[in-house]
Amino acid sequence: MPRQGLLEIGQRPATWSRRGYSGQPWAGGFDKKWRKQGPGFVGSHRLTRHAIFLCVTALAVTTADAHRGRSLAQGKLDARYTVTLSGLPIGQGAWIIDIGDDYFTASASGATAGLLRVFASGHGESAARGSISSGQLVPSTYASRIFTNDKSDEVRMVISGGAVKELATNPPTVASPDRVPVTDAHRRGVSDPMTASLIRVPGSGDTLVPQACQRTLSIFDGRMRYDLQLAFKRLERVRTDRGYQGVAVVCAVRFAPIAGHVPERYAIKYLVELRDIELWLAPIAGTRVMVAYRVSVPTPIGLGVMQATQFVSMPQPSKATAKTQ
Repeated sequence: MPRQGLLEIGQRPATWSRRGYSGQPWAGGFDKKWRKQGPGFVGSHRLTRHAIFLCVTALAVTTADAHRGRSLAQGKLDARYTVTLSGLPIGQGAWIIDIGDDYFTASASGATAGLLRVFASGHGESAARGSISSGQLVPSTYASRIFTNDKSDEVRMVISGGAVKELATNPPTVASPDRVPVTDAHRRGVSDPMTASLIRVPGSGDTLVPQACQRTLSIFDGRMRYDLQLAFKRLERVRTDRGYQGVAVVCAVRFAPIAGHVPERYAIKYLVELRDIELWLAPIAGTRVMVAYRVSVPTPIGLGVMQATQFVSMPQPSKATAKTQ
């Protein structure tokens, strides 16, 4: 669910092809044109970043099952979302996912809207790509950018075998005695938030089953390492203005910070104590992948909700199928 939160979830941040990203280069290192920001930037944007985090925590889920050897199948999703707080619109968004025979791409972007724009304007984008091996989504690159007024927050990662091999953040995370340090061990056995938002259900039967929720997930977003503990709650029938009509699997989500956070910070304590975060999952046609239809996160000033208004997915013929036609 990506570092957008109060920002829009959706459109492609540059140009993603079947094989990769045509914006900033990944091979040979990262773009060095980072804006120079002082440590005061991080402090001044703590509330903004935690507000964003509240609305997308439940989106950051990963494909952690151990099923092997079965084709993932192919499909595409074009989803649009609205974000509300206490029923008032504060953001809009879209989400583009493309799953092929041996690759996947996912991209998201967003912007504040409605009443929130009176107090602060912001927009963000994130994207990931990777390969598909033995039916599993294996991330290779991840990038995220959030802009609020004249400030920015950027993260880029190269991932291999579930381990972060390259990491660039701007501004850098400020080291402090009260922050739990992120070690090399915390960067292994993890998924980036975008790849993590694609939930693969093992097996060959129905994907709308409790097993979609029964998992603990390991996430590293470039600054913080945390687990999300999912548990099945119920099934709900849903209907978008355009696209999906059917059943959604509702998961309860609990947040467990591991490293990169300040334990005494109010927002962290609040999230740890929350028991009412919900993630509603709907399927991408032609695949065994489920993604967020709705996310709800109680906040001190009301219920934050991101919900799909459009959820259009379609299966795509695989290479093998195309060759036989």
